[in-house]
Amino acid sequence: MAKTRPVTLALTLVVAVGGLTACGGENRWCEHDATDRRVSNSYCERGAAGYEWESDGGKTKIKKTRKTKSRH
Repeated sequence: MAKTRPVTLALTLVVAVGGLTACGGENRWCEHDATDRRVSNSYCERGAAGYEWESDGGKTKIKKTRKTKSRH
């Protein structure tokens, strides 16, 4: 069992470092939850309520528009 502890620790570190790298970079930004508006990253960095990190996940954001029926 003593030999598996270093292996488990090494794998944990690899996953942790990989997770931190995936969250960083230019493909994420801080948004106000209620309005979905981009704000200064400082809001998310300090954990302010109502703000969260967003990312495009490698895809562009497409907003769907509703078609309204015209009444005659």
